[in-house]
Amino acid sequence: MNVAKKVSEPSTSAADSRDDLAKIPIERLLADLDVVPARGLSSAEAQRRLDQYGPNALVEKKTNLSSQILGYFTGSMAYIIEAAALVSAVLGRWDDFTIILSVLLLNAGLEFWQDRKASNALADLKKGLAPEATALRDGKWQLIQAATLVPGDIVKIRLGVIVPADLRLIAGDFASIDQAALTGESLPASKNVGDEAYSGSVVRQGEMEGAVIATGANTFFGRTAKLVAGAGALSHAQEAVFEVTNFLVAVAVVLSVALAVVAVYHDIVAAHNWGVSQALNILQFVLVLLVAAVPVTTPAVFTITMALGALALSKEKAIVTRLSAIEEMAGVDILCSDKTGTLTKNQLTLGPPILFAAKEPEDCILAAALASKLEDRDAIDTAVIDALREPSVLESFKQQKFVPFDPVTKRTQATVVNSSGQTLIVTKGAPQVIVELAKPAADVVERAKQTVDELAAKGSRSLGVARSEDGGATWSLFGILPMFDPPRDDSKPTIAKANEKGVRVKMVTGDDTAIAIETARQLGLGTNIIPAIDAFPKDMDPNNVPATTADAIERADGFARVFPEHKYAIVKALQGRGHLVAMTGDGVNDAPALKQADCGTAVSGATDAARSAAALVLTAPGLSVINNAIDEARRIFARLTSYTIYRVALTLDIMFLVTLSVLCFKFVPLTAVGIVVLSLLDDVPIMTIAYDSTPVAERPIRWNMPRVLGMSIVLGLFSVAQSFGLVMVGFEGLKDPQVMQILGYSAVAQLKTAVFLQLVVGGHLLVFVTRTERWFLQPPYPAPVLFWSIIGTEVLAVLMCKFGYLVEPISWRLIAVVLAYNIAWMFLLGGVRLAAERFANYRTTRFMKSRAMVNQSLHGDMA
Repeated sequence: MNVAKKVSEPSTSAADSRDDLAKIPIERLLADLDVVPARGLSSAEAQRRLDQYGPNALVEKKTNLSSQILGYFTGSMAYIIEAAALVSAVLGRWDDFTIILSVLLLNAGLEFWQDRKASNALADLKKGLAPEATALRDGKWQLIQAATLVPGDIVKIRLGVIVPADLRLIAGDFASIDQAALTGESLPASKNVGDEAYSGSVVRQGEMEGAVIATGANTFFGRTAKLVAGAGALSHAQEAVFEVTNFLVAVAVVLSVALAVVAVYHDIVAAHNWGVSQALNILQFVLVLLVAAVPVTTPAVFTITMALGALALSKEKAIVTRLSAIEEMAGVDILCSDKTGTLTKNQLTLGPPILFAAKEPEDCILAAALASKLEDRDAIDTAVIDALREPSVLESFKQQKFVPFDPVTKRTQATVVNSSGQTLIVTKGAPQVIVELAKPAADVVERAKQTVDELAAKGSRSLGVARSEDGGATWSLFGILPMFDPPRDDSKPTIAKANEKGVRVKMVTGDDTAIAIETARQLGLGTNIIPAIDAFPKDMDPNNVPATTADAIERADGFARVFPEHKYAIVKALQGRGHLVAMTGDGVNDAPALKQADCGTAVSGATDAARSAAALVLTAPGLSVINNAIDEARRIFARLTSYTIYRVALTLDIMFLVTLSVLCFKFVPLTAVGIVVLSLLDDVPIMTIAYDSTPVAERPIRWNMPRVLGMSIVLGLFSVAQSFGLVMVGFEGLKDPQVMQILGYSAVAQLKTAVFLQLVVGGHLLVFVTRTERWFLQPPYPAPVLFWSIIGTEVLAVLMCKFGYLVEPISWRLIAVVLAYNIAWMFLLGGVRLAAERFANYRTTRFMKSRAMVNQSLHGDMA
């Protein structure tokens, strides 16, 4: 049989063969691997297999720096800015070209900064792999590089060693292996001959030999890394920016075509005068529209707003590693939480002892503590000793002999001498073993069995305790100690608060189903806990979960006995049903799901791999900080939404103003440079919207682009009426000297300055309208930093217009007229916003009612 095909090819069949090798009898396994366990592989055969199957390592695809940088200059927004820069160069407008190119480089620089901040999850996963291995080659044990291991190698593992590849254990007494980071199990797993040992897990006790059955990407660890490499999706904020840009570009194209058609008709059909100068004039108009169409400062505003939000979250003990996670968290409606260490204390704790021969609970705990050894750092021994009311009582006993736990006897035993000189033998271990040792009456045996069954049904482990006073001739069954990992004190109120915010919490754990059900019951999560083996078909593609499985995932309160691909599939399936999913975790096994989730959250104490895959890293234990993160994220999202409405409305205003002015009056109110300066004057102070006073939404909020664009269009069209109305009045005034004297202007150039001032001031006042769905004079009022930055910028714009910096100077009278005109329109736009909001809410309510009626009708028909 060709072992190469079975275990090392990166394909589905290879993964299936690896699973087969994990189950077949040892004799057949060694035959299939073509290896003699007493000699191992020869060096020549090992090299041949290495050449054929590749190294035992994770292969990482890297993008070179030039390709990465080139990517920042692609996309609809980048293409439009580049086109505008090209047109500026053709027209010889080098000042325009310089400013437009600067904006392009600024946006590219911001993207590069964010990407450089992002951690490499795959690189951190590699840190969990063993660098070296002890392998049997040419009949001799040798220390070799773990990357050179191949299927069929015989490997020795012992205390403290990282398992270097996926193994089937073929010799040795036993090993206790900590695989919590891979599987989520809260205690080390006891391994015997025939069991598997996973690459990346750590040996805590014992020494065994194993045959390599999988290397590199086909190991359990490698499959996790493969999921991490393929996980991730475009953020909803990026999608929103793309949708806004595409919408504005589409409008710009329509307006550009309209301008070109009218110009061609006027110059060729009507005037019979067509030449290069006419073509360049049309190109100039197109340039202005192109620059006006692209919200050039939007990426910068989004980035800075979310960066300031990240700073606020860091004060709440939540470190943001991917800025887009902030706005994603605002829309999260399902939180998949790891159990051990996140919802629970990850600290094995004793419950009240169930007494048999012992008279006092403390006597039973003391006997168990005497049969323990604290320096071994065993989780059970530590829990027992910590349960003593007075640990100092152990000092009155002298331990003469200690027999550690092994999977054969399934108990520990100690011989001790008390302060009176009496010799005692104490033991603790699996209840059935301790009961058999003590040989109590039948009714006691039945009571002990019933006690263990009841504790197991509640998800508690059991520990039997016995004592002998006659050298082990007879034993007294002292009692049974329940052991469990208790919920954190803050978990239940945290989950209740999350539910109030419209976020459903699902528990995802590698622990046993009974343990998961009891923990979920105590936390109020519900008890519909599905074992992964029941929910997921064998060999299921985690990227394509069947509909029936997705239905079960959506209904479940949690999941038990899950592997990394299960966690990933759970997140993927919920996203496929339209949910925004947050995922918490701390181990290597959580990394794929953390990266795939809309907001992957690494909890306090997480591994490097989990932290790198996550977008949010909690520095305080537990989940309590999650609710603070949700509140802050919803505030930030509301600010981004109000900014988007403002920016789209103002952009529509500028584009239509330019088009209508050219078509009606052959008047170009703004140059390309003027538009960029206008954007900077409007948007730089608006960046302080990150500090605005914003109410927290009661339910998850996400990008509703039809509503956002609809509101933007309504406000934009009224803003066009506002701006073009000023142009119309200005041109009518040019015909009447008395009107010009009253308004305080005398030339078209001064009218252009008035329009510039109107757009700056009107844009700022529009922010006060868009920042709230209520009447803008009602609370919450603008944050002082936002209010005064806007006032300061308006003062700057007024001084620019008065003293002629970059524009033609105008009189104080005309400045006053423009300011009064804008304030009057602000009240009108505020009324329009309220009316539009009420109409949108009415439409939404009607839609929800009609959908509810349809669902009710469908359920009725099915019944």
